[in-house]
Amino acid sequence: MLNKVPKSVQPNMKANLREVRDAPDRATAEAAITVFVDKYDAKYPKAVECLTKDREALLTFFDFPAEHWDHLRTSNPIESVFATVRHRTVRTKGSLSHRTARLMVFKLVMAAAKSWRRLKGENQLPMVVEGIKFADGVAVTTTPDQHAA
Repeated sequence: MLNKVPKSVQPNMKANLREVRDAPDRATAEAAITVFVDKYDAKYPKAVECLTKDREALLTFFDFPAEHWDHLRTSNPIESVFATVRHRTVRTKGSLSHRTARLMVFKLVMAAAKSWRRLKGENQLPMVVEGIKFADGVAVTTTPDQHAA
């Protein structure tokens, strides 16, 4: 999105995008998106379209436990794992068959996994797997009275 605007605008736009990302709940994030659209739509419609077309995907992390938000807001864990693999495979040019390449990647990922940070809120994972719904990071529980209505 920042590539769609001049470099002089990027720092302010980045700050406005952080307000969306770091919002404490979905309503605040939606309000931050509205402010972003009002502020930038006239001059930078392509950047605004980029944000609004992916709005739901951007705000999906609000449907997960709040403890997981830090992990969901970043792609760094994925990038750092593949950086390790890329670094090693570039150094061993031409000496790998498909089988040995797979084995080396597996071993590199296993070695990297030893230093990974544990998932915050790992006790919430069974609820996520069961399909329990979350709203703004809190599990939504329904009582029998709510089903009858």
